[in-house]
Amino acid sequence: MNNKKYTSNLYRFSLFIIFLSTLFFSSMAENNTISVNVGVILQDLNSEVEKIWLSCIKMALSDFYASHPYYSTRLVLNTRESKENVVSAASSALDLIKNANVQAILGPVTSMEQTFVISLGDQAEVPIISFSATSPSLTSLRSSYFFQFAQNDSAQVKALTAVVKGFGWRQVVLIYIDNEFGEGVIPYLTAALEEVDARVPYKSIISVSATDSQIVEELYKLMTMQTRVFIVHMTVDLSSRLFAKAKEIGMMSEGYVWLTTSNIPNTLKSLNSAAINSMQGVLGVQTYIPTTVEFEKFKLRWKQQFRRDNPTIIGEELNIFAFWAYDAAFALAMAIEEVLTTSFGFQKSNDSINSSTDIESFEVSHYGPNLRQALSLTRFDGIAGNFNLVDGQRQSSTFQIVNIIGDGARTVGFWTLKSGLMRKLGSPSSANSSIVSTSMGDLGPIIWPGESISVPKGWVNPTNGKKLRIGVPVQEGFTEFVSVMIEPGTNTTDVTGFSIDVFKAAVELLPYALSYKLIPFANPDGTMAGTYNDLCYQVYLGKFDAVVGDVTIRGSRSLYVDFTMPYTESGVVMVVPVKDIRRESAWVFLKPLTWDLWLTTSFFFFLIGFVIWVLEHRINADFRGPPSYQVGTSLWFSFSTMVFSHRERVVSNLARFVMIIWVFVMLILTQSYTASLASLLTVRKLHPVDADLKLQLRNGNTVGYQKNTYVYDLLRTVGFDDSKLKAYESVEECDALLSKGSENGGIAAAIDETPFMKILLAKYCSKYAMVGPIFKTDGFGFVFPKGSPLLHDVSQAILNVTEGEVILNIENKWFNKEGYCPDNSIPGVSSNRLGLETFWGLFLIAGVASVLALIIFLASFFYKHRHILINAEPGGSTQGKIRTLLEIFNKKDFSSHTLKTTQRARVADMGDAVNTILNNCSESPFGNSSDNGDQQNSTTTPCSSTGQESAEVSPAIQVDVTNDGEMEDTPERAQHCDNC
Repeated sequence: MNNKKYTSNLYRFSLFIIFLSTLFFSSMAENNTISVNVGVILQDLNSEVEKIWLSCIKMALSDFYASHPYYSTRLVLNTRESKENVVSAASSALDLIKNANVQAILGPVTSMEQTFVISLGDQAEVPIISFSATSPSLTSLRSSYFFQFAQNDSAQVKALTAVVKGFGWRQVVLIYIDNEFGEGVIPYLTAALEEVDARVPYKSIISVSATDSQIVEELYKLMTMQTRVFIVHMTVDLSSRLFAKAKEIGMMSEGYVWLTTSNIPNTLKSLNSAAINSMQGVLGVQTYIPTTVEFEKFKLRWKQQFRRDNPTIIGEELNIFAFWAYDAAFALAMAIEEVLTTSFGFQKSNDSINSSTDIESFEVSHYGPNLRQALSLTRFDGIAGNFNLVDGQRQSSTFQIVNIIGDGARTVGFWTLKSGLMRKLGSPSSANSSIVSTSMGDLGPIIWPGESISVPKGWVNPTNGKKLRIGVPVQEGFTEFVSVMIEPGTNTTDVTGFSIDVFKAAVELLPYALSYKLIPFANPDGTMAGTYNDLCYQVYLGKFDAVVGDVTIRGSRSLYVDFTMPYTESGVVMVVPVKDIRRESAWVFLKPLTWDLWLTTSFFFFLIGFVIWVLEHRINADFRGPPSYQVGTSLWFSFSTMVFSHRERVVSNLARFVMIIWVFVMLILTQSYTASLASLLTVRKLHPVDADLKLQLRNGNTVGYQKNTYVYDLLRTVGFDDSKLKAYESVEECDALLSKGSENGGIAAAIDETPFMKILLAKYCSKYAMVGPIFKTDGFGFVFPKGSPLLHDVSQAILNVTEGEVILNIENKWFNKEGYCPDNSIPGVSSNRLGLETFWGLFLIAGVASVLALIIFLASFFYKHRHILINAEPGGSTQGKIRTLLEIFNKKDFSSHTLKTTQRARVADMGDAVNTILNNCSESPFGNSSDNGDQQNSTTTPCSSTGQESAEVSPAIQVDVTNDGEMEDTPERAQHCDNC
């Protein structure tokens, strides 16, 4: 109990000591503080907005010194008014520097006023801190004493262009105020739009003093243009007038897109309801301020303090400039405290003049460089977010995308420098992504002008806009691509065809409306006014805005015009007549295999026969005999495997190993040959005649090309003479020339691009085949002038058309009129014959097996007879040893168990044969005749002798198996047979 009382008393005593210390040091600090003068230049101290800004500056200083009571410096504010006049602002700054000896100046308000004041601050080495001037042009002054604590307008251009790119708009009109604030960001915005392939066809400049009638006049001018996407950058007062007039004349209706820079959304709360109502559907960029507990507490404290100081002002609202003013004063107090000294002062740069506002008698601050350095390094978490300066400018990387609906702005997304557009900040997908998003899907639902929820295209048909003049080729043949028909009665032109339909389908996919007129490139008589090169050159001359038709993308043409992505297949091909190879000759059975495969197969027949003979002739009687017999047997055995009719047996394991592989090879080869031959004899085979352009040139054949095309130049380059070139204009004329042939005044082949030749094949598919491509091209494309902004959009639209079902429907409409036709295209001179490249693996296995078997056999043979090779007898030469080995190699191997088995079988067979002969002799009718006894006695033979005699005769019969495997008669056997 006593311990608790002691602890409580000790705690109370400690609090008392701390309280006394605080009072002591506070009184010491108040007695030792240094007053530092700073200037504040506003336009009108009686306006509600600037009263709010000034109250934030004062609250920042109060909060700073309340949280740091021991700091030695105290800022003293010296306020001045510029009266919205540039000269007055400069005069106020000069007065503050010379007479009030300020160490820094907060303000003035506008970018125009800042330009003069910055120069004064640079000369006096007094930091000029802006919390409201946002123009990027201020940084071009390159003053080290200018600090832009307000957000630079150039920081938001990436966010604006991300929105433009996300919705696919390709043209944007810029509307801005005609002063330094308006002009400063325009170069940055234009460059950023070009980076996302959006061009600026027109810039509308509104004067600061423009009347309502002048604004309406400019808006009507915008209505006559195709572009319906506008970016507005101007002061809030002028912008409210602009939108009010735009609503009056119907430009805030469906189909229009209005984007604004951050200046309007940042100050939207200061506008009345009528002004906000005229901005319904506007999409803008707003500076993002993180909502924190400290931020909410600050707004509550400020509102209470402001109402006490200004009880007559009701409905006041803070804007972003008020937050920047608070952070600017807070940062300045931190920097001045860091450059603490006993006194702040100036030194005169020129003592000759003593006027209070004379520029030439300027005083230079002693502590300007140190204060400049301290401000550059200041870092803290401000009310408006993290406070960080780079080259004297506040850094910002996050913006809100807001949609003005109702009585305020609704957030539909965010933009960050790292992740681009996103619906919510801090989402896992955006945090983990390394790709900057520009997709409109990353934004929330947007209500557009006219209360529309569908995304505007950004282009519409203008009231009196210019239509594109599009040239089209005129040709008599191949009208499937472009057909020009002139109505005699009305003299109107109707242009149709595959190319025209593709272009129309691409235009429908553009994110804007495109007005155009198709103009035939024709002479008065209706014929084409030149070649396709001439037609493209008209775009370069400016007579056409584009060319649509069957125009090939070529390098020579791209020197003066641009082409879209191709919409057809590429390449120049050759079409030649075909013939049925079934009736070609009686040697069609040789067609299934190529000559290299025939030769390889024949070689392996000989190789296998030789290998089997080597492995078998010493131990297999089927491969013995005279040399000619052995050769014939080996070849017969090898070739008979082709039909599996061989009757000779193989007895060695090595030979069986080789035969297993070889029989498998022959099985595959014969089956493939049978299938290929059956196909040749039963299926119709069309083969191109002279399917090689060089062969056509070498044979002196005449070839054809389409009139007025570049193919003529290609053929001349290859080496064709004019006399060997013949032009055609239609499919029917080309067929007629091919049917005649080169010998009869026609052509042997037609050379043209793939799409044209496919039309020919579709109509005469059974007569011709397509070979190639023999020249590489890039296909057909549409022609635009160099640098045309439409090129990218049309190319993208063509890709979308050719990747979907649209192109298939268009092709079926124009190219399938003749019904189905098989594809007779031949990429090169292809063949269905079987070649060595198909079976080389099988032959490789058979060859390796044969060689391996030979190596094993020879190694075994030499090892068995190694005593002959190592015999060191005198006079034994190498030639003699080789001769001895060859003799042994040619003889039977009686030690082989296979040969012994064969001999025993043969001897048994021979014995049975002899016994049969002897039995036949004993049963002969001449051996026991009952007709004449004398005759019987006189004709007694050994066959009819007693059993003892027979027993003596039988052993006398000997069977000898010679080296050749044949059975020879001994003398006794011969005598016995003679007796028989």
